[in-house]
Amino acid sequence: MHSDYHIAIIRRLRDEQIQLATPEQKLRQLDEAERLIEDLKPGHTYLFGAICSRLTGADANGSAHIQLSGEALMHDLRCFVDDLSVSVEVPVELAGQRVMTMRELAEALNVSTKTISRWRRFGLVSRRFVVGGRKRVGFLESSVRRFVARNKELVRRGAEFSQLSHEERQRIIDEAQNLAREGVWPAEATRRLAALTGRSVETIRYTLKQHDQRYPEQTIFPDHRGTLRQDTKRKIYQRYRRGESVESLARRFSRSKKSIYRILAEMRAKLIMDLPLDYIPSDEFPRVRSEQREHEILADLPAASPAGRKARVPSGLPGYLASLYEVPLLSREQEMHLFRRMNYLKYRAAKIRDQLDPARPKNALMSRIEQFYDESVAVKNQIIRSNLRLVVSIAKRHVSPMMNFFELVSDGNMSLIRAVDRFDYSRGNKFSTYASWAIMKNFARTLPNEHRHQDRFRTSHAELFSATEDARSDEHEQESAQSQREAVVRRILSRLDRREQEIIIRRFGLNRGQEPLTLKQVGAQMGVSKERIRQIECRALNHLRKAVEDENIALTG
Repeated sequence: MHSDYHIAIIRRLRDEQIQLATPEQKLRQLDEAERLIEDLKPGHTYLFGAICSRLTGADANGSAHIQLSGEALMHDLRCFVDDLSVSVEVPVELAGQRVMTMRELAEALNVSTKTISRWRRFGLVSRRFVVGGRKRVGFLESSVRRFVARNKELVRRGAEFSQLSHEERQRIIDEAQNLAREGVWPAEATRRLAALTGRSVETIRYTLKQHDQRYPEQTIFPDHRGTLRQDTKRKIYQRYRRGESVESLARRFSRSKKSIYRILAEMRAKLIMDLPLDYIPSDEFPRVRSEQREHEILADLPAASPAGRKARVPSGLPGYLASLYEVPLLSREQEMHLFRRMNYLKYRAAKIRDQLDPARPKNALMSRIEQFYDESVAVKNQIIRSNLRLVVSIAKRHVSPMMNFFELVSDGNMSLIRAVDRFDYSRGNKFSTYASWAIMKNFARTLPNEHRHQDRFRTSHAELFSATEDARSDEHEQESAQSQREAVVRRILSRLDRREQEIIIRRFGLNRGQEPLTLKQVGAQMGVSKERIRQIECRALNHLRKAVEDENIALTG
């Protein structure tokens, strides 16, 4: 039974008649209610006493004076007819006149079943009849005649937009499939098809939906019927990070704004779950209970002791390496403060991430995790910058005429970064001692292998971005040669499109101060899978090889 009555007293009248009236009384009330609906005017008001008397033949007692809105009364009387007809259970054969199903009525009036459902809100009255042992919606022929007589213009306009013929429907499907192959999004395709066929957007959308339900294996827009693929979700998130609005994404991908927000939260949570939040544990972290104690850990860097003699810049260094000596070294106290702060920030981020439900991520939790992680990265970078000169110093002691000094510095920088993540400050050792050991150990392990295999295992990457080792020990000449090599790299990179350039630069650390990244790291930054990055990288390398051949660029010597 209907529960959405607008007038409580009409709902109570329905309950009384269903319980107390005989089947014959109910049939009479159904006929009277239909005629009453035809007589009502939406803008008028009516007394309940008159309505009750006309429907039941009885007085309304103390409720007779209650005034009822004509529009609400028309709605409730249609519900009254539907509910009362369910309770009386009239077989369709005993209706006394022709009863049409919704589809039969739609065909008779040359409209869609959806239009018939809409007309029920305008006064087309339906009843429930028993058909084959089941209760079905039906329309008495007399009810239909009365509705058509009162709504001639409405019926005429509905017939003008008649149901689609088989040929029209097939044309819409064929055109939609062509647009889908061209990469047109559903919302835009629906708009174009409506303009092409002269049909409404709703008609086009309904036709495509019917096709997909009937032939699920031939879904026209697979990304927009049901669950989106992961690569499409990454594309949505990437566009959002580049500044596209949620409203625009909803239109582009034919989704609701709520759905877009849900996808953005899902992809954001996925990235957060992949954040490197490994930290060096400390007994003091779980004991931090007060804001004051946390404030002490997260406070600004303590002041350094009075400055001593300024560090001497080694001769022969290029400008960007010499500038490292302008960054002051950290005191033991400052060093301990920064390492404790960095690890505590990652500890806090990791603990909050344990509370995050990837299926239903909360924005507040994700924002806190990102805030702690970003602050930990900033502290880590501060530690690295303060120790980069250590790498230069060690590399100068290990370089030989057969080795490239700049490659040695780059390799040492990677060792330094790993050392920052692994250093346990609580043991009381100075970081420079630990980092020096880690850098020299890495040099001792990698340099002999590099000398032994540098010719045997030369890769396509080396062909494009590495020059032959320079036996000259003059560092000014080395810098000049390096500048020439960088000019060559910039020249051949200009042959790539923007996205290919960005991937190559990130993969091989071609920007100064930027370390090479893995396929997964590049994919995470650009919002695509690592496999897609690998494909674009291979394509870019092929373009670069062709650029070398076309311009006869010498990469060696």
